[in-house]
Amino acid sequence: MPREPKNRLGNDAAADLWQHTLCHIPTVFGRLVYLASLRDPVTGKYEHHGLALMFGREESSKALKKSHVRAFREWLLFNLEEQKADLDLFLSSVLKEKPDAVRFWSTAKNYRSFVPSAATAPERKLFASNLEAMLGLLKNEYGVFVADRGE
Repeated sequence: MPREPKNRLGNDAAADLWQHTLCHIPTVFGRLVYLASLRDPVTGKYEHHGLALMFGREESSKALKKSHVRAFREWLLFNLEEQKADLDLFLSSVLKEKPDAVRFWSTAKNYRSFVPSAATAPERKLFASNLEAMLGLLKNEYGVFVADRGE
């Protein structure tokens, strides 16, 4: 089967994704959330209609997966202070009521879905522990009370 052609500007799918989408998301955490949202929860395949039209489904899925892993690892490389600042900026850019998100993430723990499938067990553990630490700080900062559900 012939390889999918590059777009008319000569970019590959990952470069196009960065140029037209990811560079406009101001936080690494925001990129991570966005890319995780493009992963089908049943198949694990990434889907982006526009990218697939230009590069084909397989090529666009590979670019999205690669970008997801890159954003995830970039966020893990931040120290805790940088992670908190990036998370604060993300929350400020998408929500009017940050305490609601902090409360929801603290109880539902849906942030685990932000982790790419290619992440190693230590990376998953580090991400969860760091994000839980950030949520703990934010709960105190915003005066959010979350009842302990015995987990």
